[in-house]
Amino acid sequence: MTERKLLTSESVTEGHPDKMCDQISDSVLDTLLAQDRMSRVACETATTNGLVLVMGEITTKGYADISKIVRQAVLDIGYDSSEKGFDGHTCGVMVAISEQSPDIAMGVSRGEEIENGAGDQGMMMGFACTETPEYMPLTISLAHKLTKHLAEVRKSGKLTWLWPDGKSQVTVEYDEKWNPIRVDTVVISTQHRDDIDLETIQTQIVKEVIRPVAGKLMDAETKIHVNPTGRFVIGGPRGDAGLTGRKIIVDTYGGVGRHGGGAFSGKDPTKVDRSGAYAARWVAKNIVAAGLATRCEFMLSYAIGVAQPTSIGIETFGTGVVDDSAILRAVRKHFDLRPGAIIQELDLRRPIYRQTAAYGHFGRIDLDLPWEDTSRAADLRKTAGR
Repeated sequence: MTERKLLTSESVTEGHPDKMCDQISDSVLDTLLAQDRMSRVACETATTNGLVLVMGEITTKGYADISKIVRQAVLDIGYDSSEKGFDGHTCGVMVAISEQSPDIAMGVSRGEEIENGAGDQGMMMGFACTETPEYMPLTISLAHKLTKHLAEVRKSGKLTWLWPDGKSQVTVEYDEKWNPIRVDTVVISTQHRDDIDLETIQTQIVKEVIRPVAGKLMDAETKIHVNPTGRFVIGGPRGDAGLTGRKIIVDTYGGVGRHGGGAFSGKDPTKVDRSGAYAARWVAKNIVAAGLATRCEFMLSYAIGVAQPTSIGIETFGTGVVDDSAILRAVRKHFDLRPGAIIQELDLRRPIYRQTAAYGHFGRIDLDLPWEDTSRAADLRKTAGR
C-alpha cells in the first residue's frame, strides 16, 4: 500500500491583526501612487490594543492623511465598536514617517526607468502548478476561499454573530504523483459575539462556510475542527499585536514552494521583494500554462543598484516535458527581468495593491492582476520546441 502524502496550508481573514497592518500599509501606498506614480514608499504598520503605529520611509509629491487612511481601513475591515475589541472611530494613531535614504535612491534611479537598479538585494520565488484552474496549490486555494467566504457571510449579514478575526487551515491528501485526492482536515477558528454558543458556531460554520467551499473534496473520513479551543471572543489587535509582513507564506503559496523571505505590503514596485516576486509568479505561471511542466518554481535574485538579475533558475520537479535548460532559454528570450522592465511591462505604478493585502497575491481570479496573465505561454512553448 502506497503511503499517503499530506500537505497543509493556512489563510487568515482581513480582520487578523497582521493582515490589518498589511492592508493599512498598502492603503497608504495606493493613496500616494494615485497622486504620484513615482512615489517611493516603504511603509510599515504595527497595531496593538487600541493603537495603530504607521512608520517608514516615503518620498513623494503626493499627500496622504495617514490617520484618515488608517481609520477607514479599520472600519472597512469591520472593527467599528469597542464590543469587537477595536474601533476605527476611536483608536489611537501614531505616525513616524521620514524620507527615503539618499544612499538607496542613488542606486535605484539611473535616468531611464528601464535601466534603474534594484531597490535592494534579495531572492524571490514564483510557483505554479496544475492542481487548480488558477495554477495554485489546492491547499492554499481552499484555505483562501474559506477565509474569504467567512468574511462574505459576516459582511452580508448571513451570520450576524461573526466578528472580523479568523483563520483557516486545510490539509489535502495526495497520491504518489502529487495529484490531490481528497480533503483530509479542515480547521476554522473565527472570532464571534460573546452570546453565541459553541454548538451553533460549529453547526453554522460547517453549513455556511466549509461545505460550500470544500464539500466536493470532503468525505466521511474528513476531520473538521471549528473553534477547537471552544471560545474566540477576544480577537484582532486586542488579542494579539499585529505587524506588516508577518504572513508571507499566506500571501504566496501556503508553504508549497520556497519563499525568498521578503514581504510585499507597503512597498512600491522599485522594491524587488514585491516586483521580483510578482515577476517570478508571472514566469512560472506562463511556463505551466504553456504545458512545459505541471509544476514549476522560478527563482530570481538581485543586487541593490544593479538592473540585471544576479541569477535566474527553474525547478520543474521532474514534470518538465523538455529539459529545464530549454525552458530557461525560452524565458530569457521572452521576459525582461530587470526591475524597470518588470514595472513597465506589468504597469505596476498604479494603486492596485490594497486589494491584494488579504486572501493572497496570486491566483486571484476575482481580481485583474497583471502578473496572472498567461499570454506569453504560446511563445514560450514555441521557443522551447513544443
